Amino acid sequence: MTVKDRLPARLAVHFEAGGTADGYMGVGAHLLYTATSLLVLGALWAFIGVNGKLYGRSHRWFIGGGFAVAAFLGYLLTAVLFVNVDAPEGGPVDGFPLRHIVVALGAAVLAGALGLAASRLVPAPEDPRDRDPASRDRIVLADGEVAGWARGIGAWWVPVAVLVLLAAGVTVGLAQNWFIGGPLLLLGLVAGTFCRPHVTVDRRGLTVSGLLPRPRVRVPLERMAGADSRAVNALAEYGGWGYRIRPERSGVITRSGEAIVVSLTSGREFAVTVDDSATGAALLNTLLDRQRTGR
Repeated sequence: MTVKDRLPARLAVHFEAGGTADGYMGVGAHLLYTATSLLVLGALWAFIGVNGKLYGRSHRWFIGGGFAVAAFLGYLLTAVLFVNVDAPEGGPVDGFPLRHIVVALGAAVLAGALGLAASRLVPAPEDPRDRDPASRDRIVLADGEVAGWARGIGAWWVPVAVLVLLAAGVTVGLAQNWFIGGPLLLLGLVAGTFCRPHVTVDRRGLTVSGLLPRPRVRVPLERMAGADSRAVNALAEYGGWGYRIRPERSGVITRSGEAIVVSLTSGREFAVTVDDSATGAALLNTLLDRQRTGR
């Protein structure tokens, strides 16, 4: 049985915490919004699941989470139609019963469990942190020989972002007030010191710094389990560009491409995108060997 003929031309689609409607939308627009939202979210979730380099338990939980989110949103968006059934044209609806939230959460739990079970049928990407440490590349150094490595990691978008922040700070400060414009200027100046950050590998570990001594990011050798050179995807793996913090990983990401990826003793990863990353990672492994043997 269909409810199409029992719906008003304008649906109540947004509700306050108590269930009272405070937003309306046409039937066609609501259906288009519902279908588009679910399709875009599903495509984004699938893209990250395939290209996001999620390993082991994270991969399984991400798949289960996709099932849960789909069930939660799918139920609520469908429930919106049913609370509008037989509502007077242009008049108020009875409200959005809170029981629908409870049912949606229950559906999410069941769907998430189904997703977790189904994820075991899909092989998770091989975790590079499980590699044999002896298989990682190294640079041969003579006893007592000291070595270091450094590269710049400039990105075209950083100066553009700095100019936008500075211009926005000046504009807001002059047009509105400097209480808001001042922080934008300060943020632009700080970002400006990282227009061309440098990556350094030496006996202290891995350091990413800008034009000034501070701020900087340093990962000491004591926190490292090993280092690899591999390609990373800025959007799929780290959700964007800049200094990124994600579940089980963090990094300084200026682009997609080759990067030094350090496996930490805590089980997390730290990555920095830089050219000639293989040399930097190999030197880190050599320095780690020296530290462990006390040579």
